Amino acid sequence: MVWLWHSVKKPNFFIMENQFKFFIVDDDVFCSRFYEQNLRNQRFTDVTCYANGIDCLNNLHLNPDIIFLDHNMEELSGFEVLKKIKRVNPNIYVVMVSGQDNIKTAVDALKYGAFDYVIKDQQVNDNMLKIIGKIAKVKEALTQNSNIIKRIFSLF
Repeated sequence: MVWLWHSVKKPNFFIMENQFKFFIVDDDVFCSRFYEQNLRNQRFTDVTCYANGIDCLNNLHLNPDIIFLDHNMEELSGFEVLKKIKRVNPNIYVVMVSGQDNIKTAVDALKYGAFDYVIKDQQVNDNMLKIIGKIAKVKEALTQNSNIIKRIFSLF
């Protein structure tokens, strides 16, 4: 596997270029297109937007790596969609995005399986990129640990 690294101007860290497949789920088209453009500006190319949780759930077979999921949506709430995503594929990294700066909402998101919680504020794009960097580090650590375990079992 080849890792392509590229530096991000604002926050100062590295992310893996083109490593992830993203879903953005937000009933506010302006927000979803804003997040999409931010990801594309960072050279991520596999980004799909959905205006509701049902469309997202119907396309989980496309195996996204990271889903940025709005908390407050019509029909199905972000929490309902999060729970269903985790039942279908617990390995998808779901990041709850919300306009609510509410600790209970953040704690509930984590309790239901979200990797992180982001507030829709002036730093939302920078915070999303920081979380992608964290996910990249987690995935790399999991891969390294998996390789160590495989080497140990190959001895038997």
